[in-house]
Amino acid sequence: MIWAHMLAYITGTVDQEPLLRNEYLAAENRILRAQIKGRLLLSDAENYSISAVSRKSKAPIAHSE
Repeated sequence: MIWAHMLAYITGTVDQEPLLRNEYLAAENRILRAQIKGRLLLSDAENYSISAVSRKSKAPIAHSE
């Protein structure tokens, strides 16, 4: 299975839908951050939800302020 990932990387054939979804979400986050001043106070459930996604992620989640 690793060879399939390497082949996809080398040939540049990557599934475009996840990349487009990430690009959309990044743009949406930039727009919403521009509209919100200050920090948001999250509930314990919201913090847990965000941290659960972060733990699944292989890359560290960047926090911009």
